[in-house]
Amino acid sequence: MSDVLAVAEHRRGELRDVSFEVITASRELADATGGDVHLAVISGDVDGFADELNLDGVDLIHTVEHGDEFNHGVYTQTLTQLVDDCGPQYVVTPHTVNGLDYAPAVAQKIDYPLVTDAIGVDTNDGLTITRELYNGKTEATVAVSSDHALVTVRPGEWPPAEGDGSATIEAFDVTIDEAAVRSTVKGFEEVGAGDVDISEADVLVSVGRGIQEEENLDIIFDLAEALDATVSASRPIVDNGWLPQDRQVGQSGKKVTPDVYLAIGISGAVQHVAGMKGADTIVAINDDPSAPIYDIADYGIVDDLFDVVPALTEQFG
Repeated sequence: MSDVLAVAEHRRGELRDVSFEVITASRELADATGGDVHLAVISGDVDGFADELNLDGVDLIHTVEHGDEFNHGVYTQTLTQLVDDCGPQYVVTPHTVNGLDYAPAVAQKIDYPLVTDAIGVDTNDGLTITRELYNGKTEATVAVSSDHALVTVRPGEWPPAEGDGSATIEAFDVTIDEAAVRSTVKGFEEVGAGDVDISEADVLVSVGRGIQEEENLDIIFDLAEALDATVSASRPIVDNGWLPQDRQVGQSGKKVTPDVYLAIGISGAVQHVAGMKGADTIVAINDDPSAPIYDIADYGIVDDLFDVVPALTEQFG
């Protein structure tokens, strides 16, 4: 029997969705190894977070009270000592900005191989990790030769853990070398705050690089008005300065779950898909029939967006 150690993530007093997903991924691994799932809850309202995360599949929750927000030095020292204490076969962390900050340092200190951005795991013949390559156009499996590994899992790839749990909650007595804690969070600054919140929209009309020129955005806004929808965008549109940061959907933007997501001229790169695949209905308009967006779309129109969008606006206007 070998245990799995998962790591929760929170920000500004709230657990992030990936905290519930790492439990599911860790339970999958623990079922294969015959071990337990340990969950580390570090900093912030650890007691409140532990109660929220006491879900089906979790066996033991370790809480560490130290500060309010994520800190590289605190997380690295805590997880190194936790691994030494409970000896897990696998450590599972979120593949996020925070997770990628501490995961390499922890893996180096505990001498575990590091495998990042996992979208699937398999333990039938040793641990293999599935990852996406070339903007999601292909998948690759990575065989881990070691008996141990630290794995970062991509948000949105595992369903969130649910149900009432019966995990034991214990405060972990960690020794923090304050001299090694060389940074601290002073506050948060909202980036690109604007007049809309795309995460609250029921219908999103989202535009990508296929729109070609900034002036062509007019037809997108016309369609959005006809549908009583909100306009959002993929990263290239924001990078070009055509729309503000608060309109961006994706890993480096916002995660959205509208009733309808209309993707116009969007290829479907994995970074974008991670932010919108939770939509109830996805409709894609792209003249490339092999565009990855069609792999997740419920409906697709393979045609020139400059013909399709005005026709839709006329139909719904």
